[in-house]
Amino acid sequence: MCGRFVLKDPVAEIKEWFGTASAPPEAEPRYNVAPTQNVLAVRFNPETRERSLDALRWGLVPIWAKDPAIGNKLINARAETLADKPSFRDAFAKRRCLIPASAFYEWKKPDAPKGTKQPYAIGMANGGLFAFAGLWERWKTPEGDILRSCTIITTEANDTLRPIHNRMPVILGPDTYGTWLGEEEASPEALMDLMRPFDPGRMRAWPVGSRVGTVANQGEDLMAEVSPTVNSA
Repeated sequence: MCGRFVLKDPVAEIKEWFGTASAPPEAEPRYNVAPTQNVLAVRFNPETRERSLDALRWGLVPIWAKDPAIGNKLINARAETLADKPSFRDAFAKRRCLIPASAFYEWKKPDAPKGTKQPYAIGMANGGLFAFAGLWERWKTPEGDILRSCTIITTEANDTLRPIHNRMPVILGPDTYGTWLGEEEASPEALMDLMRPFDPGRMRAWPVGSRVGTVANQGEDLMAEVSPTVNSA
C-alpha cells in the first residue's frame, strides 16, 4: 500500500510540470503527507480542455457512501480490481487523476520476530517530481456541500520495492498523462495496461529514521538516509 508520501516541490513548478491552467495558493513543502489530509491532484476538464491542479482529500468517498468515514479505508485502490469493485469502477471509467509526489514511504517488516519495522523513502533516482495514478470522486454532504476526494492506485512491486514490500503505487510517465486523464479516447484495456510496476532502474530506495511514523513530524530531515535498524535489513 501507499500510506505516506512527500511533496516538496513548489506549486509553481508542479503547475509547470503538469501543464495545469490553475493551481491552489503556494504552500509549504510537505515531508509526511498522510491519509485524510488534502493533497494536490491534477484533473482534466473536458469542457474547457484544460488541466487543473486542485486540493482533494486523500481517501476516496464514493458517491453512494452514507458516511465520509469510508474514505479512511479507501486511501489505496488495487489496480487488479479497478474495473469491478463498486467503490472504484465508476471513477476508473470517468474520474481519473494524477497525484504529484517527490517521494513516498514504505515500511519493511523485520526479519526477526521481535524486530522493528524499518521505514524507507522511495523516489526517482534523479530526485525529480513524478505522479501517482489516482481516481477522484465527489460526494454531497447532507447539508449540500461537495467533498472531493481521491485514492492512489497500487500494483505489484518492482525490483526496487520487492525487498521492502509486495505492493507499490502505480507511477505514470509524462507520455501517459494525457491518456490517463482522459484527454484522448482510451479503452479500459489500454488504461489497464498502464497499471504496471514502474521501471526499477529509474528509482532508488533508502532507509530513513523512525520519526516519519508520527504524522505530526515534518521537515526535510525525515528523508535523511540512516543505517537500517538491526534485525530489519
